[in-house]
This record gives sequence, structure tokens and C-alpha cells, in this order.
Amino acid sequence: MHPATGSVALEIAVQDVAGALVAARGGAQRIELCAALAATGGLTPSAGLVAAVADALAGTGVGVHVLVRPRPGAFVYDDVEVGVQVRDVRAVLDAGADGVVVGALTPSGDVDDVALAALADAAGGAELTFHRAFDMARDRVAALGEMRRADVRRVLTSGGAPSAAGGIAELARLAPIAAGLGVELMAGGGVRPGDVAPLVAAGVDAVHLSARRPVPGDGGPGGGDGGYDVTDADVVAAAAAALRGASGTSRHLRQGGTRAPR
Repeated sequence: MHPATGSVALEIAVQDVAGALVAARGGAQRIELCAALAATGGLTPSAGLVAAVADALAGTGVGVHVLVRPRPGAFVYDDVEVGVQVRDVRAVLDAGADGVVVGALTPSGDVDDVALAALADAAGGAELTFHRAFDMARDRVAALGEMRRADVRRVLTSGGAPSAAGGIAELARLAPIAAGLGVELMAGGGVRPGDVAPLVAAGVDAVHLSARRPVPGDGGPGGGDGGYDVTDADVVAAAAAALRGASGTSRHLRQGGTRAPR
């Protein structure tokens, strides 16, 4: 549960200052800042963008968590790629981030505990979120144990499904295990406002979505599609409203109502 509100937290993935402000005004408790979200699933943003977003959200109480991912594709990294991520973790925290979003696996599908330890050390006590590399782990319960040992605050997961709405049964299975380990479980992956209530009923601590809509544009002299995505204020507001309603129902059930189905 989000410590400030006692309710399930809302995190919005954004790519720019405007999106960060839309998320904050719409009721998000956290943002995940990244680059190339639609094209790649997210990559490390520039330190300049991190600083601009941190300045824009200063005093709002909205946490700025930055994705550190050096390239698209699988989450198995060599020593050089881990070294780049270590530098990026330090750089984005120096630029004003409150936390970082990281993840690394071994070729066999286990959490790469050596890489994770290096990234945690670089973070120097800042909050760590383990991203959806978690969904590619061969044993998600064992992976949660690794999160605990590395002092990872939360994991972002769809329950191993293409979308979180399809992984609700696995999220419900993992939720009490994560809680027992002191690791927050954040549902993400194709989440829409209509998915929020069943995700909350599954027992997650936070819900993550990108709330994007496309904007057409001219590709300019280089040609090609110049369209891009922006953060949709209406989607953020709908997700926040759904979360407030679902969290209120969850509190009522814990206080003596009928238990929500798992």
C-alpha cells in the first residue's frame, strides 16, 4: 500500500515533462520516466530530461523513478552493458531522480544477482524497482527472494502474461508471497482503467500504466512517420478514479465485508 494514502498507488510511465505534469495533476503518486516507450518498451532517458522532470515535479510529492535500460531486447547483459547501466544509475540520481527501475537476468532465466548487486550499490540506497524482466524469470517465487536480498523495493509484473489483465491469477498467487518478503508488487503491462478493480482485488500494491495516445505529425526532411505519443489526461484521470473506488472497496472488505474474489 502507498504509505502516504494507505491505498494502492498509481504509477504512470511518461516520456517528457508534459507527460510528467499530466500524471501528477491526474493523481499519480509516481512516474516512471523513460525514452522510446512505444517503439522499444522503454529505454534510459537523458540526464537532461531527468533533471527537467525532477524540477517540474519539485514540491508535488510525486516520485520520479527512472528506467535504466541500455537497449531493446532480452535482459541478459554482458559486463560492458552492466557497466553502462551502473553509470546511468548514478547519472540519473545525480540529475534528481528519486529511484531507478532496473533488471537483469542470466541466460538460464534466473535473476542476475551480480548485476543487480552492482546496480543496487550504484543506487546508494535510492529506491529500486525491478522491471518486467521479472516476467521472464523461470521461477518468479525464487526471483522475489532475490529481490528481498538485494533490497529491491518493488517489482513490476504482468504475472508473466502478455498483459496484467491476463495475469491476475498469478498476481494473486504472488501477492502474499511478496508481502511476506516485504517487496511491493506492482501490476503493469497493457493496463487500462477497466482493469484496475480486478488488479486491486488480486492484492497488488500499485498499478502501472502508460496512458498514451498517438499524435500524428510530419516526419520532416528525413521523411517517415513523424507521429509520437503523449500522455492522455483523460486516461490518467480514469485510472485514478478507478483506483480510488477499488481501494475504497478493498478497505471496506478488510474491515468486515465479503472478501473480494481472488
